[in-house]
Amino acid sequence: MLTAGFADPVFAAQSTFRAVLDAMARPGSVQPIDAALSPPSPLARGAAAIALTLADHDTPVWLGADFAANDDVAAWLRFHCGCEIVADASRAAFAFTSGAAAVPDFAAFNLGTADYPDRSTTLILQVEKLQPGAGLTLTGPGIRERSRLLADPLPPDIVARLAANRALFPRGIDLLLATDAAVAALPRSIRVAEEA
Repeated sequence: MLTAGFADPVFAAQSTFRAVLDAMARPGSVQPIDAALSPPSPLARGAAAIALTLADHDTPVWLGADFAANDDVAAWLRFHCGCEIVADASRAAFAFTSGAAAVPDFAAFNLGTADYPDRSTTLILQVEKLQPGAGLTLTGPGIRERSRLLADPLPPDIVARLAANRALFPRGIDLLLATDAAVAALPRSIRVAEEA
């Protein structure tokens, strides 16, 4: 049985879109997502709100094994977003997964091309904790001097992955980190270092 999507689709989508834009514009900041949703487990409310806001019939979606294991997640996304669920991560406009061990190598996704870097995959990684002011050190566009972001759990090699991703710029993926009630971003344009 499908649970409902946004109660007020226009307002909720605008609010979530603003949170994602603010997170991308200010890497390392944690933006609230206020979404009264009951998506199927294990999809968190924040990640579900991002899906309802960004995905549609023109944006193929890839699901990590944790989400793909529950047929209700794919059915919910198809019904509310009209999106195609794809098995090939390189075809995905958006990819959703959770858990540090469930994140494929970034090269598995669409990294964009020199002519169309904007056609790369945006990876939405569901995490349990987001906290500004601690954790990874971020520098680059949108950040005054440096920013700090603690996200948990992340793959143990996340700094190396993000460095390799940054080396591809302007190609590469953009990474959104989502909890039940917030989002943060690690776009391809920034540099990331371990906690100093």
